[in-house]
Amino acid sequence: MNDTVLVTGSSRGIGKAIALDLARAGYPIVLHCRSRLEEAQAVANEIDALDRRTGNTRILQFDVADRGQCRAVLEADIEAHGAPYGVVCNAGIIRDGAFPALTGDDWDDVIHTNLDAFYNVLHPLVMPMVRRRQPGRIVTLASVSGLMGNRGQTNYSAAKAGIIAASKSLAIELAKRDITVNCVAPGLIETDMSDAAISPEALAMIPARRAGKPAEVAALVRFLLAPEAAYITRQVISVNGGMC
Repeated sequence: MNDTVLVTGSSRGIGKAIALDLARAGYPIVLHCRSRLEEAQAVANEIDALDRRTGNTRILQFDVADRGQCRAVLEADIEAHGAPYGVVCNAGIIRDGAFPALTGDDWDDVIHTNLDAFYNVLHPLVMPMVRRRQPGRIVTLASVSGLMGNRGQTNYSAAKAGIIAASKSLAIELAKRDITVNCVAPGLIETDMSDAAISPEALAMIPARRAGKPAEVAALVRFLLAPEAAYITRQVISVNGGMC
């Protein structure tokens, strides 16, 4: 059985942690990057150094905000290797700022890269996954900002809230196909994207009084991809130290 998992945005941060964690669990991994090919190759080398069942880890390079590019690359990969067992939609960006100061590009870039990517990545993959006639897993990455909002993140909160709603809807459509769709909503996690936001004021909002680690998000994603999680779908699970 093909139990390959595609992880978007897996050259660094949470995506890298997810890819490495899944590889250690024995899943063949397809990495993805938009422009950081050298970093993605370093992750691939790290995965291939593990004692695993598969050969070379492959890398797909495309912009998740570019619908045509997504479809072309993903359809070619399916033609060559078959549909994946699992997809982790992790790629995203931030363009923070108070709403009056947000430019149109700040809004559009975040919506296209975070929310439109849900359609751009999953639409070419869903029917091939269905045609496998085998169980499948989809995990999307939202954010605590999509659940409760956050100062200076109107655009990011809107995109992540949209991912939550889209994931819940898709879960209904795919449940009878034995394909689960769940959403993981991290809080403040120690990554390149969040370093600037880790201030004493930010930590004071977290009951656990610390930022989370990428590995703590990855562990949840791994569980949701496992056969034991077959009856868990349409859920939003937070990894946020008790924020909400």
